[in-house]
Order: sequence, then structure tokens, then C-alpha cells
Amino acid sequence: MEIKSAEFVMSNSDVSKCPKNLLPEYAFIGRSNVGKSSLINMLTNRKNLAKTSGRPGKTQLINHFLINGNWYLVDLPGYGYARVSKSAKKTFQKFITQYFSLREQLVSAFVLVDIRHEPQPIDLDFMIWLGENSIPFSIIFTKADKLKPNAITRHVEAYKQRMLETWEGMPNYFVTSSSKSIGKDEVLDYIANINADFKG
Repeated sequence: MEIKSAEFVMSNSDVSKCPKNLLPEYAFIGRSNVGKSSLINMLTNRKNLAKTSGRPGKTQLINHFLINGNWYLVDLPGYGYARVSKSAKKTFQKFITQYFSLREQLVSAFVLVDIRHEPQPIDLDFMIWLGENSIPFSIIFTKADKLKPNAITRHVEAYKQRMLETWEGMPNYFVTSSSKSIGKDEVLDYIANINADFKG
């Protein structure tokens, strides 16, 4: 799929105020320093569509972007190490939960994971929560340019082994690098294929 248009539609913290139309939505979420904004900008061919920041936790609202006029990319707040007050963190964690629980237009989530690190409990717990709530998701490993190919293979395999302790099979996954545009076509083609089925 080629992204020809990507426009910001709205930001809010109230799921009931999200777009009312029934276009399919794909939600991107991960720990606060995982490179989510850079990945979104890479996928959409826009340098500043999603605001990148050296300070983790910049995204604190549900952000809807209309892609090619027929689907939404949803940028959700990161979880984990955001430098915000406990009360603020509670607030946006609450609407993240509400978004996943209530948003009927959600087709799939993409959980971003830094490929350089061992499986983190916070990521694993969040994926278990998605599974328990029957929310389809894929894993997107980020920052693959920071490792050599053999190390990438080892780290993905280690993640598989950890996931198989809880899951019957490894969820669908992609290996990406925002700076090198690695994995871009694979992620977009995956979305395009789901959209084709969605239109039926």
C-alpha cells in the first residue's frame, strides 16, 4: 500500500468523542521511549505527522490520523516511563483501557517493542490483557538498525520463547527501523490486506 494522504483529525481523552464513522482503525501503542512517533512518521512518509520528542511520554491523548481517506491510524499514549504525575498517568491509562474496550472500529492494535531489550514484564502484561479482552494485535519490533542481523534473529527468537510460556503461538510480528525504513512495506501491506477483507 502507498500512503498518498495522511491528515490529523483530532486529539482527545474521551472515547465517545472519537470519529463517528465506521472506518477501520489501527492503534499504535508501546512504552514511552519505544520510537512510536518516528515509526508513524516513517509509515506515513511525513516528518512531523506524529510529534517526536526527546522526552518520553509526549503523547498523552488519543490521536486520530485519517490515512488515504479510508482508514485511521490511532496514536495512543505510551505506557511505562512517562515523566508525568501519577494522577495524570492514571487518567490517560484509564482512557487507553476505555479505547480498547469500547472502540468498535478498532481492527487491530500494534504493540511496539524495542528489539534491543529482553522481554519486559510491562509489555508482556499488556499483551496478555489484550488477549484476555479478545483484541487482535501484532508486535512491531522497533530500532532494528541498532542491531546486526544475527542479533535481531536471536532477540526475536528469545521473545518467541518467552511468549510461548503464555501463548499457544507467537503473535504476528514485524521487524522495523524508522531511520532505515525497514519493515515499512510489510506493515502497510498487512493493513491493506485487512482493509480489503474489511470492505468484503
